[in-house]
Amino acid sequence: MSSPALHVDRRYGPLGRLGQWVIDHRRATTLIWVFLVIGLGAFAPRVEADLSGAGWQADGSDSVAVRTLAEDHFGGNASSALQVVVHSDDAPLSEGRGAEVLAEVTAVLEADDRLAGVVPPTPGATLSEDGRTGIVMAGAGVDTNEMVKVADDLKHELRDLSGDGVEVDPTGASQLWSDFNEANLDAMLKSEMMSWPVTLGILVLAFGALVAAGLPLLLTLAGLVASAGSLVLINELVPVSIWAMNFAMMFALALGIDYALFLVVRYRAARMAGGKSMPEAIGEMMDTAGKAVLLSGATVLISLSAVMLVPSPAFRSMAGGIMLAVVFILAATLTLLPLVLAKLDLRINKVAVRKPKADQSSPRFATWGELLWKRPIAFGLGALVVLIALAAPVLGLNTAMPSIKVLPQDASARVGYDRVQEAFGEGAPGALQVIAPTAQADAATAALTADAGIAMTMPAQPALDDADLVLIQAIPTVDPSDPALGDTVDRLRAAVPDDTLVGGAAVENLDLKAQLDESTPLVIGVILVLGFLLLLVALQAPLISLLGTLASLLSTGAAFGAAKLIFQDGHGADLFHFESQGFLDAWAPVFFFAMIFAIAMDYTVFLLASAKEHFERTGDAKAAMVGALANSGRVIFAAGAVMVAVFFTFAISGPLPPKEMGIVLGVAVLLDAFLIRLVLLPVMLRLTGRAAWWCPAWLRRVLPTISFAHD
Repeated sequence: MSSPALHVDRRYGPLGRLGQWVIDHRRATTLIWVFLVIGLGAFAPRVEADLSGAGWQADGSDSVAVRTLAEDHFGGNASSALQVVVHSDDAPLSEGRGAEVLAEVTAVLEADDRLAGVVPPTPGATLSEDGRTGIVMAGAGVDTNEMVKVADDLKHELRDLSGDGVEVDPTGASQLWSDFNEANLDAMLKSEMMSWPVTLGILVLAFGALVAAGLPLLLTLAGLVASAGSLVLINELVPVSIWAMNFAMMFALALGIDYALFLVVRYRAARMAGGKSMPEAIGEMMDTAGKAVLLSGATVLISLSAVMLVPSPAFRSMAGGIMLAVVFILAATLTLLPLVLAKLDLRINKVAVRKPKADQSSPRFATWGELLWKRPIAFGLGALVVLIALAAPVLGLNTAMPSIKVLPQDASARVGYDRVQEAFGEGAPGALQVIAPTAQADAATAALTADAGIAMTMPAQPALDDADLVLIQAIPTVDPSDPALGDTVDRLRAAVPDDTLVGGAAVENLDLKAQLDESTPLVIGVILVLGFLLLLVALQAPLISLLGTLASLLSTGAAFGAAKLIFQDGHGADLFHFESQGFLDAWAPVFFFAMIFAIAMDYTVFLLASAKEHFERTGDAKAAMVGALANSGRVIFAAGAVMVAVFFTFAISGPLPPKEMGIVLGVAVLLDAFLIRLVLLPVMLRLTGRAAWWCPAWLRRVLPTISFAHD
């Protein structure tokens, strides 16, 4: 039987009326979502093939300018060029099987019209002294994103030319990203296979019924399929990093389950304990939990939008991809979920593992709230000591751009990298490229030759067109990931003439790190200010909004302290199966901060929205604190368990960067959900009492009226 038209019911706020509209227009809502999931989902399978792995650069830097000039005027001999290392165990490459393989490699490269030109191994430069290791250079004829796809297409064909004592291994920056993407995809698929069953198991325990537990996964899947298809379409206009989908998948899975969990629990409470009809329960769910979810989603979007301040295509597309996924997850939660609940109603309790409770509040968390109310100092100090102790190591945190160690040891780019170092020296894989006006060639060469950080300087190469430029390549004395290389580049930039530019793949990493170091304080400041303002608008309580924002910093600091111990110091490297680089990847502070803060504020909104709802009803600070824990504590506990499970499954397999993300975010959620939201923040509510909810009259007049209470 269809429900009566309810869109004119003014008892509900905007979100309540949205829920009513959705169930009153079921067919239209269903058709919209079918169109979105099927229409956009048709493009989703192309996401791994179409999205790129490049874009890790600081726009406007000297190194990016060098790469562009090298592409335009020097036959594509840029940092993105493909380098194919050919090594013979027995004889020089000039004879026998070695010569045949070189000819075959050259033929494969010349057949691809995306490559600008092919240069065979050159004695004194790209051919080793014993003649048994040579590098065939294939110039970049397309942009960096397309060059990664060139590496994808050619690497297996090139490696298959190995045999009879001759080994072929493509390497270079483009090949590195190709190999990383391949390893990352395998890891993501394994993690997905592990995370979904674990998540379903946790949800079954939380809901007590299989049907109810499956709803969050269904909603999340719909949002992810739509967002994946959208990223493919957006990539036709603006290059999108594959990391955008990888991180969006991880983040949206965790958030989508959180949001659906929060709404379904509230629906069951209104329907079973409150005795409301199905349409009334939908309206109440949307006006209370739906409002908290919308505000939480807005907090996440605001936090991630600050990452857009970093002038790097990879960062902007990653943040944009996650934001897009969150928008779809929010849309599914606030429109598709009410529709499914209206259809299933109490049948969400089917396939129960235990008898569903009418009252969704938790006596255990109510008891916990009473205990915190009685002994706030003891529990608050205990939580604070643990968090500060974990955060202390962050003072010694070092960051750098990822090294070759992020790749599996048998990856082509890593094998070729090692071959180049063995044959040409420690710094050979990180050759510097210096472009200067022809008149400054001698001065630039002299500056390179005189620097102690340079092992060898190549003769200046004139531009292949009429440009008045020369390209000088120089081999550093140290590995590209050695911090000393940064000092060398700084000295060179100060020593060469003003119109001379220093670049190369390793320098692009250094310039990006410098840009990240410069942008991080700004991004963090913007996130904190915007997060506080959003909480202020939502809660209309300056003190608890400020305390909630500051509390989120504790879990962030503790997570980075743990990251320093694990990834920089190597504690747990064997457990998590990775090779320590001796530092944390440079993009982690700014990007992880935004994500951790978004998650932390997510739980803050859930808990404080529930507390404000109780305070609005009773005007009693104790009822607000204890009631919030009783009503939302179990949801936060279950949601935290789901997030920890999702993040740690991504940390078990794959390359190092996803491990870093999985472990850092997993630790952050573990600390935030269980120490801050269930201990420290309630203690703050206890110690501040009614003052937590005070708002000056002038500010109340400025802020929009937002209420979480519902009769």
